[in-house]
Amino acid sequence: MRKIPAKIAYVLALALPLSFAAAAGPAAAAAAVVPVRVMIVNMFVVESGPWLKALPATREIAVPGLTLADPVVRCTVDDVCQMTSGMGHANAAASLMALIYSGRFDLRHTYFLVAGIAGIDPASGTLGSAAWARYAVDIGLAHEIDAREMPHGWQTGYFGLLADAPGEKPRLEYGSEVFRLNEALLQQALALSAKASLADAQDVRAYRAHYPKAPANQPPTVVQCDTATSDLWWSGRALGMQAQRWTKLMTGGRGNYCTSQQEDNAILTALERGAQSGLLDRERIAVLRTGSDFDRPYPGQSVIDSMLRQWAVTGAFSIAAENLVRAGLPLVTEIATHWDAWRDGVPSR
Repeated sequence: MRKIPAKIAYVLALALPLSFAAAAGPAAAAAAVVPVRVMIVNMFVVESGPWLKALPATREIAVPGLTLADPVVRCTVDDVCQMTSGMGHANAAASLMALIYSGRFDLRHTYFLVAGIAGIDPASGTLGSAAWARYAVDIGLAHEIDAREMPHGWQTGYFGLLADAPGEKPRLEYGSEVFRLNEALLQQALALSAKASLADAQDVRAYRAHYPKAPANQPPTVVQCDTATSDLWWSGRALGMQAQRWTKLMTGGRGNYCTSQQEDNAILTALERGAQSGLLDRERIAVLRTGSDFDRPYPGQSVIDSMLRQWAVTGAFSIAAENLVRAGLPLVTEIATHWDAWRDGVPSR
């Protein structure tokens, strides 16, 4: 979420050569089914770049149906693989389904790490913070009444499908509204990444200083809080509060919203379908999001100024991508190098 205009030229500059290289280069055809220990799922090239640098690939497998910008899966000698899904619900779901049903990978024992950048609530983290999710909640599956026309006394114009008012759970269920991730795997990820040295940047530190409270004005850390999915790029205090309320509502009060992005519920839905087909294990999925921008302004700042000012904080974009690796690599390395302990499920700590 929030791939913002001042950075679009940078993204395209990186993505375009990769797209042509992937299309023109001789991606290795997989003659046999490839076993995968860990599959890292990124959404676009700036997120995937640091992973490919940290985990040099020894082979590429072309997969029909992946995003045209990057239609190959890259794997290391240790059977750690990386794929790029494309941004937004539709691209993410389509790419994961293409991967799962391609017949080119043995995913029955695979651990999936969904790793991408996100907006972040300044009450829960800061720019560059790495947040492991327990819950992924789709906040886009709702009714909306324009705030200028909503009934008197309502805090928000968003409310559950076929419900009568905000605060009521939806009466129409799609089956993709909420996912709870494996607690044992979450705790392993948190423990392994707790001491990670996270990247930071000078312009990021300067921007953080406008926020009067921690953790927003502090250096980035690894945290546990939950993620909200919506194809709409939203920003502002009122919408941030709505994301928090909706997360609480849909998780029975247990979820704690902190990051906003576009893809996670779509990816998890595709993985759930794969699990129902007996092709993978839904208990082997972790979701990591790093803060590339604040989801609301600092005190006294307007929402539009918050958006425009953050477009110029170029360091936030790069440290968020780098910190996906710094926080996520300890888990990936642990699984890949101690496969005997992890192959049959998450080991006890």
